[in-house]
Amino acid sequence: MILRKTIITSAALLALAACGRNNQADQTNTAAMTNGMEATNVADTAPMATPASGAQSFANTAAASDAFEIATSKLALTNGASPAVKAFAQKMIDAHTASTAKLKTTAAALTPPITPDPTLNAEQQQKVDALKALNGAAFDQAYKAEQTAAHQQTLDMLSGYAATGDVPALKTFASGLVPIVTAHLNMAKGLKG
Repeated sequence: MILRKTIITSAALLALAACGRNNQADQTNTAAMTNGMEATNVADTAPMATPASGAQSFANTAAASDAFEIATSKLALTNGASPAVKAFAQKMIDAHTASTAKLKTTAAALTPPITPDPTLNAEQQQKVDALKALNGAAFDQAYKAEQTAAHQQTLDMLSGYAATGDVPALKTFASGLVPIVTAHLNMAKGLKG
């Protein structure tokens, strides 16, 4: 009888010990799972490069490019001397105003919609400020150089996004502008001023 009590007690202790070990393992697994979930949650809230951020960057660059073309071309209408420069400037104002409108419409139709920011970067603002100080033939020469450089940069940006962009509607927008900007670049290179 004592032997039987000892066996039952030993079995009960072994069972409790086994349960304790399983409980410990469960606690360890639960802690690991909880830590894994916390890591996942942290990763989910970390800022990531999303298609929208690439689209926003492209839209901002395109809008600033248009704003630069419009601002410098408005200066050409007042500070330029050559009729050819002034005629080119008016074409740039009209074309880049239309481009901005199309960009805004395309960006607004995205899901989620984005709003292009036309703020000039520091380099663009410096160029506008430098052009403000010029008049006549000196302005015409500087304007031609800036238009050539700006259109080449814009063409490179549009071609790049058309090839590798992350938002189909903006890729279509970019590829549609490539021939127009190419024509503007050729006009700027041939501009007599």
